[in-house]
Amino acid sequence: MNKVLFSSVSKKFTMALAGLFLLLFLPVHLAINLMLLKSDPEPFKKAALFMASFPLIKIIEIALFAMILIHISWGIFLQIQNWLSRPVGYAGGNRSETSFFSKFMIWTGASVLTFLVLHFFNFYFIKLGFVEGDPEDFYSVAHNLFKIPAYNYIYLACFILLGLHLFHAFSSAFQTLGLNHRIWTPVVNAAAWVYAICIPAGFAFISITLWLFR
Repeated sequence: MNKVLFSSVSKKFTMALAGLFLLLFLPVHLAINLMLLKSDPEPFKKAALFMASFPLIKIIEIALFAMILIHISWGIFLQIQNWLSRPVGYAGGNRSETSFFSKFMIWTGASVLTFLVLHFFNFYFIKLGFVEGDPEDFYSVAHNLFKIPAYNYIYLACFILLGLHLFHAFSSAFQTLGLNHRIWTPVVNAAAWVYAICIPAGFAFISITLWLFR
């Protein structure tokens, strides 16, 4: 039983479920962040207050952190396992058929992790009182951060890499869950492209607008 629970297949299955949960969260986060573009801070503040105080959101927040930890830890474990299983590189023409996105998944994932640490430091840790700042005025916190060119460079670079990560994550999650179909798989792949472009583009639009036009 333990071998089944802790096998590579079960880890990939768990990672896929965790990844899909995170994929559902990003559009919600983007929708709230788009309120930063309003000149009136009240809509964003009300949304942020709702997210911080509504009991159901608290439960979802715990689940979200659990999914992030599972996705990251299993991803790192499986990648190390893959490296150890192939300690010697392929010779000559005997090359791996692994896709470009899959080969660099660990590195695009590392960029997402870097952004998460930065994001937590600038926002969530303020909420917890670990970092100085006003937890009731994240509108001003965000606007002040986006006035810093270096922050925007890091933010935009991370979201470009996030797009690459999201495309493979979206399509491979359905494959891992065994939802392959000659008709629906191309549809899923097309949806993966749309998702992987639109979500990072939305966050990038907020960054560029607040940086250059506000």
